[in-house]
Amino acid sequence: MNPAPLGFFDSGVGGLTVVRAAQELLPAEDIIYLGDTARLPYGSKSPETIRQFADEDVRFLISRGVKAIVVACNTATAHALPILHQHYRIPIIGVIEAGVEAVLAEPKAERIGIIATRGTIRSHAYQHALAQRRTGLIIHGQPAPLLVPLVEENWIAHPATQQVLRTYLDPLVEKGIDTLMLACTHYPLLIPALSEILPTDVRLVDSATTCAEHLKQELTRLDLLAPADREGKLEIHLTDLSEEFENLARQFLRKSPGRIQRATLGN
Repeated sequence: MNPAPLGFFDSGVGGLTVVRAAQELLPAEDIIYLGDTARLPYGSKSPETIRQFADEDVRFLISRGVKAIVVACNTATAHALPILHQHYRIPIIGVIEAGVEAVLAEPKAERIGIIATRGTIRSHAYQHALAQRRTGLIIHGQPAPLLVPLVEENWIAHPATQQVLRTYLDPLVEKGIDTLMLACTHYPLLIPALSEILPTDVRLVDSATTCAEHLKQELTRLDLLAPADREGKLEIHLTDLSEEFENLARQFLRKSPGRIQRATLGN
């Protein structure tokens, strides 16, 4: 048993969907969340810059005494996770591996659609990981750059969001996908809207839920679970504070985020 906190980081507050899923599965764990809101989005940055930012994020969380780290950002996982594993001995878990495992847990999965930011699609991280694990898959990556701002505007049920989703999803449905991967931590909030648009036989796999499940498995395997007879606390640090980010944090957590602290990186 290890009562030390878990660390999570993302370029913004979207990774709080992963935190929320982790809190539901691991209610005894203390969590420290870092959102690099001063430098978002990571998806438009070069791979070298993303790796530098991710390294600074990890160093901040290690300085707070965390026992394991979740890269709650698809772009940072795609570009930085391998080098983070080389540089640090602390367990570091990304969102991609868990999502890929969840897709392949269904033996009949053959035609996989992926929606994500441009940076994640361009990295081919999901496509490569899927193709490495199972031959014969037909994989279609669809950049969906408008979805993040629509979620952050809280336009989940807005007709404009429905129209944008159909524009992105119709080509994937026409290609006969049987699985849709939501490869951005903002997208779990869109599951109700997606369920209305997609055929009922298309399976949804979201990175937040799958990452939380993978985290629980790893903590159990490494004997790092917190004692069960306690209630975990959440501590949020952002590199840029604003009322907008506080409102977004509330939206992603579906409850009050409590006091949010300002973080300084790169020192």
